[in-house]
Amino acid sequence: MASLARLDAAGDWIDGRVSARDLAGDVVVLDVFTVDCFNCRNVVPTLRALYARDRARGLRIIGIHAPETPVERSRPYVEQSLATQGIVWPVAIDNDFALWHAYDVQAWPTELIFDRRGALRRIIVGDSQDDDVRATVESLLGS
Repeated sequence: MASLARLDAAGDWIDGRVSARDLAGDVVVLDVFTVDCFNCRNVVPTLRALYARDRARGLRIIGIHAPETPVERSRPYVEQSLATQGIVWPVAIDNDFALWHAYDVQAWPTELIFDRRGALRRIIVGDSQDDDVRATVESLLGS
């Protein structure tokens, strides 16, 4: 069973380390991505809009960057790419794919959406599913 506690094993973070304890009581979207993935980039505008609109209501977005290519293992490269894409939420660097495997991710991008109790409520794989992401977040924020 997927648990937010698995984030506690992440050792390298950009924009602030996050623990499962920090996320208690929030709706959490874990975005498993890589910065150069075209499909991953398609998800970012929806995540940015949700983050801007709903973080005051208890939405947290946490990135898990699992690199696809050698250049994506470079922290400066990833930091620059995050800035260019407007990703301002914390991102765990998962160069060894520990989180990828812990969450049993199979493809980029994958959104794992947790309710306020920390229970995994939805897994969305791939892009072009913005309506499903928004509807799931809205439903969980309202409950």
